[in-house]
Amino acid sequence: MARYTGPTTKIARKFGEAIFGPDKSFEKKKYPPGMHGNGKRRKQKSDYAVQLMEKQKAKYTYGVLERQFRNLFVKASSKSGVTGEVLLQFLEARLDNVVYRLGVSPTRRGSRQLVSHKHILVNGILTNIPSYHCKPGDVISVRNKSKNLEIVTNSIGARSKDVKKWNWLEWNPERQEGTFIVYPERENIPENINEQLIVELYSK
Repeated sequence: MARYTGPTTKIARKFGEAIFGPDKSFEKKKYPPGMHGNGKRRKQKSDYAVQLMEKQKAKYTYGVLERQFRNLFVKASSKSGVTGEVLLQFLEARLDNVVYRLGVSPTRRGSRQLVSHKHILVNGILTNIPSYHCKPGDVISVRNKSKNLEIVTNSIGARSKDVKKWNWLEWNPERQEGTFIVYPERENIPENINEQLIVELYSK
């Protein structure tokens, strides 16, 4: 399965929330997509359907494919702690997500592109793998040649206040670099995901 590159509003409407960030089109149509629109009567979902929907929501939110997601779940299962919480911590530790949280890009899709196009360094080393797993102490920075990119400067200027909300990250705007301090606690991860449903799905 290829990575989804289609309309984000349609997917957001499917889950009933703006999982890709602020979306004016979604605000106008918060009901699920379909030819009958908001008037269609929808059957009550089974437990399996609810669990599957939650997994899909997490995958779309973080831009992860099925095999990557399952591998992360297996890895999280082998660690001590609550499996669902560890899974979300691993998702938050992906390089593309950290670049997004640091405010270098306004969206995860944009941050993934910055990483893939070799604009990001990890500990001074050019890293173009969006799924790279950041570890506490890793320093993530914008490549010198890329610091004046309009998309980078505009995003940093607009989201400078947002970075302060993430207490597991530090950001130096002058040097355009941030530090991944520690894996975030569950209460500090803002995504509206019921990770226990995902654990129940994979545990069947």
